[in-house]
Amino acid sequence: MKRNKHMIVKGQIKDRGQIKWTAMMLTEHVQLLRELKKEDRYNDKPILDDFDLETIHEEIHLAYMRQCEIELCLWQNENRKMTGRISAINPNKKTLCLLQADQGKIIPFADIIGAKTLE
Repeated sequence: MKRNKHMIVKGQIKDRGQIKWTAMMLTEHVQLLRELKKEDRYNDKPILDDFDLETIHEEIHLAYMRQCEIELCLWQNENRKMTGRISAINPNKKTLCLLQADQGKIIPFADIIGAKTLE
């Protein structure tokens, strides 16, 4: 028997996990199970209230005025963290420029879900 990523071998016993049950399932059930697994991996973007937005604004403003390091929590289909110095804020385009190792990265305000100054 060929081994695959689902097979677990314990001595002489070769367990194929859930693969052995898919032959007895209807195709609709298999499709539904795949959709459920896909939904489990996806997290919704957190909804920020006015207090959270004000706190983020204060941290960004403080880091920009002091030119100190800031850690931004971003949401781009997943939670990510970026660290750097804010070199410019563009209120018209609603973006800021974050310098990381002499490379500028433009970040939209809508993607920021958290901020913390590091110095």
